[in-house]
Amino acid sequence: MPIRAAHMDELTALQDIERAAGICFRDIGMAEIADDEPLTLGELGRYQRAGMAWVAVDGPDVDTGPGVPVAYLIADRVDGNLHVEQVSVHPDRARRGIGRSLLEHLAGLAAREGVPALTLTTFTEVPWNAPYYARCGFRLLDDGGLTPGLREIRARESDHGLDRWPRACMRRDL
Repeated sequence: MPIRAAHMDELTALQDIERAAGICFRDIGMAEIADDEPLTLGELGRYQRAGMAWVAVDGPDVDTGPGVPVAYLIADRVDGNLHVEQVSVHPDRARRGIGRSLLEHLAGLAAREGVPALTLTTFTEVPWNAPYYARCGFRLLDDGGLTPGLREIRARESDHGLDRWPRACMRRDL
C-alpha cells in the first residue's frame, strides 16, 4: 500500500480514521479512550506543515487519483529521536501490515537522517499497543531510560487522564 505525505485537505479524513480506530477501545472497557476526540485540524496541520504526517492510501490509480487515506502516522522530534505521536489504521484495513509499513517508513526516514531511534508512548496491556510495538522492534523503557522530552510527554498524558490504564514509553534503536 502506498505511503506518502499527508495533504492539508485530508486532515478531516485523519480525524475520521482516528475516531473509527478508537472504537475498539470500547470493547475492552476503555470507553473514555474510544470517546476521546482526535487532534484538532490545527494540531494535525502543524504536523502536516512540518512534514511529519504520512498516510497509507488505497490507490493511487486512474480512478482514485492520489489515493484515499486508510491509515496515518504523525511524529515529532524529541530529544534527537523521532517520536511516534500517533499511528492509526482504519479498522476496515486492520491486520494487513499497514501500521507496520507506516512505522517502517518512519524508520527509513530516521535512518537516512542519522536519527538513532524511534520512540513512542503506549498502553502496556492493550494487545494492539505495547505487545504489537514489541513485535515491531520496540522495547519498553524503565524510568532510567526516559529522556527529558519523554518525561514531559508522559506528564502531559497523565494530566490528560491516560494513566488510568498502565502506560509506558518504548524505544526502537535504528
